[in-house]
Amino acid sequence: QVQLVESGGGLVQAGGSLRLSCAASRSIASINAMGWFRQAPGKERELVASIASGGSRNYADSVKGRFTLSRDNALNTVYLQMNSLKPEDTAVYYCNARVSRLSGGTSDYWGQGTQVTVSS
Repeated sequence: QVQLVESGGGLVQAGGSLRLSCAASRSIASINAMGWFRQAPGKERELVASIASGGSRNYADSVKGRFTLSRDNALNTVYLQMNSLKPEDTAVYYCNARVSRLSGGTSDYWGQGTQVTVSS
């Protein structure tokens, strides 16, 4: 199992920046993938960005060139740097960890979510 604690959300004007942090309760070096999802009111949760254990990153088209996902294995923390924020980025952002099970397959773990609000 892994517990995830997010921080860094808040209110920012359009064009501004925020950095989200997700601290894990165990080493993230062996976790299959970690990432950030978001859910806006009335919409489904969607992938924002993810990073695999080998380091490859994946970004949603809507955030490419604006958001950067990074990780610090020594601190067991992943970060989402969000620049040039837009009102449509407003959502609750959730940290996710996908962990291999000994019995096969994977399990998903989620943080509690952090609100990001971008005003126009």
